[in-house]
Amino acid sequence: MASTAGVESSVFVGKEDDIIQSKRKTAVVHGRHVVVIYHEGQFYAMDMHCYHAGGPLHLGDIEEINGKLCIVCPWHKYKITLAEGEGLYQGINPQAPKSSAKWCSKGVKQRTHCVHVRNGDVYVTLSDLSAGIDSDYYQSEEYRQTLKKASNT
Repeated sequence: MASTAGVESSVFVGKEDDIIQSKRKTAVVHGRHVVVIYHEGQFYAMDMHCYHAGGPLHLGDIEEINGKLCIVCPWHKYKITLAEGEGLYQGINPQAPKSSAKWCSKGVKQRTHCVHVRNGDVYVTLSDLSAGIDSDYYQSEEYRQTLKKASNT
């Protein structure tokens, strides 16, 4: 099993048939909130809160954009590839005549994780957490304290 910055074990998140039927499953894996998605015969896992503003990705729609499967954050419609966590946006060149919009990459913004199925059980192994990316903030103690303060007011 691959090293995951100090976490060397997969965590059981549910039964394969149940996740296939529901299409989504949220879970806590070693203290990290993740969503497991089943789409078109494939399992994906990523941080549950959108990298942009913490939106609930488990409630997002799935769309194919520029040949890539993406989850669309329900809050601000940010598009994130399921496989890599890449943020996509439509860019235009306002200086080019009759320019049409094309899909561009913001780079990896959402942390994705490995999903394994063994004997009908689904497990998630966290990715290497040593290099920080945008979605990490919404997994932090700082963010949890912000949520706690907001719920107490």
